[in-house]
Amino acid sequence: MQFSGTKRKKLSLAGDQRSAHYPHSLQFYLQPPSENISLLEFENLAIERLKLLKIVENLGVSYVKGSDQYQSKLETEIRKLKFSFRESSEDEFDARRRDHISHFILRLAYCQSEDLRRWFIQQEMDLFRFRFSILPSDKVQGFLKDSHLQFETLSDEEKQLRSQDIIDSSAPLSGNKYELDAVYKVPFADALDLFRGRKVYLEHGFAFVPHQDIVSIILNDFRAKLSKALALTARSLPSVQSDERLQPLLNHLSHSYVGQDYNAQGNMGKISLDQLDSLAVKSFPLCMRQLHKALREHHHLRHGGRMQYGLFLKGIGLTLEQALQFWKLEFIKGKVDTDKFDKGYAYNIRHSYGKEGKRTDYTPFSCMKIILTNPPSQGDYHGCPFRHSDPELLKQRLQSSKISQTGINQVEDGLFSLNHPNQYFLESQKLLTGGREVKKEPSQSEVPQTKQSVQKTANSASFPTASLDSTLEMDMEGLEGYFSE
Repeated sequence: MQFSGTKRKKLSLAGDQRSAHYPHSLQFYLQPPSENISLLEFENLAIERLKLLKIVENLGVSYVKGSDQYQSKLETEIRKLKFSFRESSEDEFDARRRDHISHFILRLAYCQSEDLRRWFIQQEMDLFRFRFSILPSDKVQGFLKDSHLQFETLSDEEKQLRSQDIIDSSAPLSGNKYELDAVYKVPFADALDLFRGRKVYLEHGFAFVPHQDIVSIILNDFRAKLSKALALTARSLPSVQSDERLQPLLNHLSHSYVGQDYNAQGNMGKISLDQLDSLAVKSFPLCMRQLHKALREHHHLRHGGRMQYGLFLKGIGLTLEQALQFWKLEFIKGKVDTDKFDKGYAYNIRHSYGKEGKRTDYTPFSCMKIILTNPPSQGDYHGCPFRHSDPELLKQRLQSSKISQTGINQVEDGLFSLNHPNQYFLESQKLLTGGREVKKEPSQSEVPQTKQSVQKTANSASFPTASLDSTLEMDMEGLEGYFSE
């Protein structure tokens, strides 16, 4: 793939050639694109792909993956972004081309660290799973062949011979569905995930996998190939970064958090100081629970911890006056007197609320920012426990938080989708309250505040009520502004 600042020479294919170039609505991305594209299209495709993957991630948090709601909403959003998703008689060449090129662009941006690669692989796998789930059954064999995956399909006689064993081992699978769907005979080693979950029938070193479960095996192959491809891309990245046109663009893409910023706004003042200890136990993510506990025990946090925790508290609704009171009451229990707090620490708190200095209204840190910037050193309590803690210590903390062994195993395997501490808080509160707003409890310790005349809209209380489209438009403004400079 080559880039130019002038108008690109578009790939010119017609009729059968267009169909042969992208025969399916999904692919393993085995061959990189070879046409010329302009830098403008490069940037636009990068942004659109990021939007798509962010939608995949958000829907995976808000809905059960594979459910009717999840499928319907994801199809709607993919259609809006004009990416390929469904086999049809219509000419989908342009949509499939966008999908192909944009995937390889983000490979360049997201191959640069283990955390970036993990995030990228997870979203691409979820997108692939959705596309495969709506692939017509008569197209599956053709797709497998084009992707160099050869699975032997059982004949009707073989299916009938083993029908009861396969149905019993692959619950939930009805007899009618079994009769209609294909069953594949694959080597046992390729079906370890299904075997581990006791979801497959084994015989003489082979696994007999119904069509509804074959996606698990295909996804394993997809993940392995993509992981290897990202490692190879990372190895050759220096030659790409030597292009002064691409280096700043790729760096900005890989370090940009493109999700909701969780600015307090409508939530401001809805949390009282007396609620913090109970909220820390019920609804704080592990990183913020760790900071809250350290602050209560030591009555002090270093700058990195104060920034990470202070902006999180701002995001869940603590006002400037509440923040000043909270930090002051805690610090004067330690070695900081009132005068020292007022002259030093209070300025930093007002600064984070946009009341000092450049008047920048800072937003809470995303998981990506916490992981990639300012790692903790000895004596620090900020950072991400899942990335910056010893594995055994992390396991102990999860156990002390009454996380089940199954949950701990999922954490160790990286099976989680949340990517912002304030997102964790909102999702937790939504579960605990059934979607109702968090009610502020009367606080005896808070200093009376003047009533603020803030206009509250009906949908400002929680982010799930906002449409994904409008949220992402707001989220991407900074990124698009960067590219347009």
